[in-house]
Amino acid sequence: MRGNVNTIGEILKKHDFRFSKSKGQNFLIDANIPEKIVRLSGINETNCVLEVGPGLGALTSELCKAAGYVVAAELDMRLIPILSEMFSDRANVEIVQANILKMDIGGFFAEKAKKFRPCVCANLPYNITTPALTKLINTGIFEFITVMVQREVAGRMIAGQGSSEYGAFSVFTNFYSEPRILFDVPPECFMPKPKVHSSVVMLEMRSTRLLPCENEGEFFKVVRAAFGQRRKTLVNALYAVFGPAKTKEDIAGIVVECGFDVNVRGEELSPEDFARLSQMFFR
Repeated sequence: MRGNVNTIGEILKKHDFRFSKSKGQNFLIDANIPEKIVRLSGINETNCVLEVGPGLGALTSELCKAAGYVVAAELDMRLIPILSEMFSDRANVEIVQANILKMDIGGFFAEKAKKFRPCVCANLPYNITTPALTKLINTGIFEFITVMVQREVAGRMIAGQGSSEYGAFSVFTNFYSEPRILFDVPPECFMPKPKVHSSVVMLEMRSTRLLPCENEGEFFKVVRAAFGQRRKTLVNALYAVFGPAKTKEDIAGIVVECGFDVNVRGEELSPEDFARLSQMFFR
């Protein structure tokens, strides 16, 4: 498939396809972008790739050239016959109609993981970016995840403590992976043209945890509470969630015992700081 406006226009006309805003559909029309994504991701014949939301297959086309196997999971039923027709001659591409948020990803890849190294490469629909990424990371089966997301979301994923973009999602992505932005993609590379810029982000999953957390559930409860009300001090933000089971005085005592100022805010704490705080908080 040549990723250009004329080719895509012909496909859309042939199948009488109309874009769905509710599904966050923005299809790539610049053929250079999919090639660059696959090349910089380092995908090769040892990989089984999960692609979420293949659309009209611009990225799928490049993935099947490089990867050992490609699973393209598409929610929109209208696109399944189009994709099936386009890749009917490719033995290493499997088109699946599925909602990634409901899909049993681990079960689906159980057999494939015996032959290939699972990874993710996708132009994620903007309307499910955070929940989709959260699920993909939590499966724990992928070596790396390369996704195109809104540039604003990419900024949050790589943000460090003290920045305005730093939040619970920043801590989450850095807890499980080492994220980095590969390159930015302007709106002109899509049809229809989105109102925002995009970025391609690669998350290399950590083989060992970044932080010495005994209980990840407790750790993330503290993180979410700390960023739940950003304008409040850490003590007040934690009290809003954990009080009155813990008094404000108890929480202030824990914060000070961890070595922080009583008036510190959540965005001033590093992931390592949150690990220490959560261990003290639930001891």
